Amino acid sequence: MKIFCVVSRLFLVAALCIVGTAVAQDRHEALVLGDSVTFSYIASVGYEYFYTDAENFIGFPGELGRMFDLNVANAACPGETTGSFLSSTAPDNGCRLYRSLYPLHVDYKSTQLEFATSYLNSHREVRLVTIMLGANDGLLLEASCASEPTPAQVEACIEAGAPAVLAQVAQNMETILSDLRATGYDGAIVVANYYSLDYSDAAATALTADLNAAITAPASAYGAVVADVFTAFKTAASKPPFGGKTCNAGLLNPDVYNQFVCNIHPAQTGHRLIAKTIAHAFRMLDHH
Repeated sequence: MKIFCVVSRLFLVAALCIVGTAVAQDRHEALVLGDSVTFSYIASVGYEYFYTDAENFIGFPGELGRMFDLNVANAACPGETTGSFLSSTAPDNGCRLYRSLYPLHVDYKSTQLEFATSYLNSHREVRLVTIMLGANDGLLLEASCASEPTPAQVEACIEAGAPAVLAQVAQNMETILSDLRATGYDGAIVVANYYSLDYSDAAATALTADLNAAITAPASAYGAVVADVFTAFKTAASKPPFGGKTCNAGLLNPDVYNQFVCNIHPAQTGHRLIAKTIAHAFRMLDHH
């Protein structure tokens, strides 16, 4: 009798382990790619800012994982450009320096593209890929013009350099999407565009819109859909108390030294709105 009980318990444990393994294997995955927004970078939370643990940086990728019960691999790198995503020698806006000093959410020594294609080749459970890239290409252009002697000359420099930068962004995004599809992955790809920091600033918002057009231009050719973060943030910021200012709408992180001034990165409210916007695009694609 005792032997029977022991054997029965062993069979029960084995059965539970098999069921648990099956559940784990059946759980789908998401691969999220991008820059500091996707990484969920934040610079206003005291000692958490010292980067010792990437888990301190929480944003829309985790929200998407909870919404759709997905295991999320976040390969984003703060400062990544569309060029550095593809090449280890292309200009970036701090990604390689960040990686040399602090951990990312996932560890890899290659380019982000090489990690992504390798991941898709070895993880056939991936159900969703998101990409949010391009803002740092624009920031590098702005930095290259910052030494111009007057604001008017800075603006003229940016306007003169923008067409070449935007053309390169569109070309790089096409390469990225093509290489992701070349792995055989035929699931959902959502390309997220960017919000304006201040929708009441017509010139800066127009530049953001032009960048977004370049980022999303090749999407449909590769069966990807666009998550319109630009419009979602605009709608939230356009309510009368906020006057089009994304910061005033509480969507951006406050500055370390002045809580009524914001840096460029989303607050948790902003991350939740990005997650909802990507989720909407994903559901639309899923229904088709």
